[in-house]
Amino acid sequence: MKTVIVERSLLEPVAVSALAERAATGSACLEAHRVRFVRSLVSSDGLRVICEYEAPDAETVRVANRKLGLPFDRVWAAESFAATPPEKP
Repeated sequence: MKTVIVERSLLEPVAVSALAERAATGSACLEAHRVRFVRSLVSSDGLRVICEYEAPDAETVRVANRKLGLPFDRVWAAESFAATPPEKP
């Protein structure tokens, strides 16, 4: 499975509670496409959202989002890494 990022720009602010409700109602569609929702990050003004999924590829996430009627600007596969703290002298 790959990490897939979805970028969304919205015309009206969205509340985190509304996103949580939408994620719950769309879970069957995501499961049918072997897509697992991981988390979302919402800008403070509620107009931009970044969503993280685990899926076979980016196209699968595009298809699932279209079927759910979720708008998106970009969908792309990503690799993650964690910063390591500097060594102490």
